[in-house]
Amino acid sequence: METNRKVTLSYQDGQESIDLPILGGNLGPDVVDIRSFSKTGMFTFDPGFLATASCESKITFIDGDAGQLYYRGYPIEQLAEKSDYLETCYLLMYGELPNTEQRKEFETTITRHTMVHDQITRFFNGFRRDAHPMAMMVGVVGALSAFYQDSLDIANPEHRKVAMYRLISKIPTIAAMCFRYSIGAPFMYPKNNLSYSANFMHMMFATPCEDYEPNPILVRALDRILILHADHEQNASTSTVRLAGSSGANPFACIAAGIACLWGPAHGGANEAVLKMLDEIGDESNIEEFIQGVKDKRYRLMGFGHRVYKNLDPRASIMRETCYEVLKELGLENDPKLKLAMRLEKIALEDQYFVERKLYPNVDFYSGIVLKALGIPVSMFTVIFALARTVGWISHWNEMISDPQQKIGRPRQLYTGEQRRDYVGMDQR
Repeated sequence: METNRKVTLSYQDGQESIDLPILGGNLGPDVVDIRSFSKTGMFTFDPGFLATASCESKITFIDGDAGQLYYRGYPIEQLAEKSDYLETCYLLMYGELPNTEQRKEFETTITRHTMVHDQITRFFNGFRRDAHPMAMMVGVVGALSAFYQDSLDIANPEHRKVAMYRLISKIPTIAAMCFRYSIGAPFMYPKNNLSYSANFMHMMFATPCEDYEPNPILVRALDRILILHADHEQNASTSTVRLAGSSGANPFACIAAGIACLWGPAHGGANEAVLKMLDEIGDESNIEEFIQGVKDKRYRLMGFGHRVYKNLDPRASIMRETCYEVLKELGLENDPKLKLAMRLEKIALEDQYFVERKLYPNVDFYSGIVLKALGIPVSMFTVIFALARTVGWISHWNEMISDPQQKIGRPRQLYTGEQRRDYVGMDQR
């Protein structure tokens, strides 16, 4: 909302100054509304959007300095402890926690739409078995619009709702299919008597030969991972979904765009990079040399520090607790790689070099360890991230489409190429 304060932009060459209003949110810093600045014929320059608010949103709030993450005003710590993923989905989509009747209806609807069109299963035959699961996810999710054409009118709120429900319910099924196809295993159909996370584990690890009983502690761990990754404000993939959606693209195409962006190693591949780092360290006896190499900037310390959080990542303490619960349940406390990770964590938390630079373990450090312990291969880590983030993407997409002020995204540029020049024929070059 607009405050009574303004910023005055003045020019040294005598041009008339411009007043820019200051807008205030309910939490976080105020922002300068520069929309009228374009009338001057100039534009602001902000690569990476480090000082630019691209939209107004009511969904997620982050205070990186204070280490706070709120979904619709609820601290992430409370949701991870007391809620579950589907209730968190409802909260992100609708802005309020559901009552008993709303929760039951929502869970029933999601559960009964986890099946995908049978022809979608044939898509996988077009992929190589060694294709990266994220490559398959981009293609198959993007193709959903060819099968569910009755929910593509983005101006229709009911169509948007149906598309949102379909994405949340079907992406776990598609994600599990990507894994099963890559290992040559038969697809496992969803079971309506299982919870969202338990059903995903069933589709990942069950076989037609015998019954599969998901371990409740492991199911809860996976559910927490999904909650912690459900949304994270205007990150690269969410901004991608919003930008694609601003053109009027259908929701399935927009989510496929978000998945493609998430695939980038600078965004969704951080927990995978943690395990790769542990592989490169190899053994506890190499830790001291590695730590010194980090200080000398010869090695990169993955899973520590965060671009947004300048203190502790609020998700990390929850994931740390979950990590130890899983390792204890599976009897993996003495696993060499996991012991290596815990030793590295201890050193980083105590060494003044890391403490002074606030390089604390982030959520990716622990989530990679947990996912490995759950039996999920490294190639599927970013797929799990995409599964969790789908509700955040689709909530932001719906918020944007519902906003009467939304316009197609069109950033400007600072052009540094050649000035006008005339074409020269081949005989004169």
